[in-house]
Amino acid sequence: MSSPSSDAGIPVLTEVIDLEPEQTAPVAQAPAAPAGSTTPASPATVEELEARAVATMGSDDWNRLERALRERILRQLLARVDNTLEQRVRDSLADVLQGAVSTLALDIRSGLHQSLEDMIVRAVAQELTRLRISQN
Repeated sequence: MSSPSSDAGIPVLTEVIDLEPEQTAPVAQAPAAPAGSTTPASPATVEELEARAVATMGSDDWNRLERALRERILRQLLARVDNTLEQRVRDSLADVLQGAVSTLALDIRSGLHQSLEDMIVRAVAQELTRLRISQN
């Protein structure tokens, strides 16, 4: 949390801030259409704006637009491909790892059974040998 002393100079939403006259900038107004002009000062629709922009574009403008569109589409596709690829790799790895863990668990269990069996056989043999020696 910030301390009250550091917030003292920050106005709150309910305060009215008086600006000095020289601090206020006049609002720039759009130039009026010349008298007798058939073109409106500001088009009413997006289609009119697009038509005006297309009419004034040169070949360099078209090349830049094409390059920008190509790069944007490529970035979007690569992001989707990355996400899809990552998910598929995760799914495949999960399956592979599950199979590897199962196989590893079986191998460890089999090795442990064999080791225990060998140790028990050896311990029984040693005990029987000790008993035979003690009887003689």
